[in-house]
Amino acid sequence: MTTHTRTTEATAADAALKARHAAMWALGDYPAVAREVIPELGRVLVDACRVAAGQDVLDVAAGTGNAAIPAARTGARVVASDLAPELLDVGRRLAAEAGVAIDWEQGDAEALPYADASFDVVLSCVGVMFAPHHRAAADELVRVARPGGTVGLASWTPQGFIGQMFATMKPYAAPPPPGAQPPPLWGDESHVRELLGSQVADLTAEKRSLAVHFEHPEDFRDFFKRAYGPTIVTYRGIADSPDAVAALDAALLDLARDHLDAHGRMGWEYLLVTARRA
Repeated sequence: MTTHTRTTEATAADAALKARHAAMWALGDYPAVAREVIPELGRVLVDACRVAAGQDVLDVAAGTGNAAIPAARTGARVVASDLAPELLDVGRRLAAEAGVAIDWEQGDAEALPYADASFDVVLSCVGVMFAPHHRAAADELVRVARPGGTVGLASWTPQGFIGQMFATMKPYAAPPPPGAQPPPLWGDESHVRELLGSQVADLTAEKRSLAVHFEHPEDFRDFFKRAYGPTIVTYRGIADSPDAVAALDAALLDLARDHLDAHGRMGWEYLLVTARRA
């Protein structure tokens, strides 16, 4: 009886956590982030996974289709799965505008609603890295891939710009729930190799840099305050403390200054991983 109670409580807590995650990504304007800041990243991942016509492809934590849409353009049959229905709605519209057919389905990266060995390619573009329980998410990525199929990931690194941004926000953010792991760990090659382990073969990992443009440091800070869910949530948590808001404003400004060159360019480091399900 005690065990059942703990299990029920854990399930309820997990459901509440996932609901908060979905709500967070629906805040602001993540579609603008995907469209204006990182539009090329999905295509890079699709190319690395060698997605081809006739394949069954799953984009996990797909957002608005940064990888799903270029995958569909190859002629592959694509399913785009995400926790946030608001992002799926935008993705449906973008796919229609692009003239490609994609199945948009709400789903949890840690409990994908698909049978074992359903897809030739399972990929995630800076998406699955935000699932709080890395082991569960990694196991699901492999589970739904067919033997010999490809698992592909693009994840921000801990030492890269976005990893540093999360480190900058951490002192001002609410503590993570018990058991949740930091998203940028997915950008650490040793962590990903440990997660996937013997479930995969032929794993390759390469650090790359995505070119990003903001005219001024303030442009980056103000855009992310307005558009990026994790940043919005962090600011909401300190809204009653003007000193904390001012300190975080200054810290994000300093971070952007450190990375912007004279032409308004930044390089955002990410880890590109491909592997084959064993």
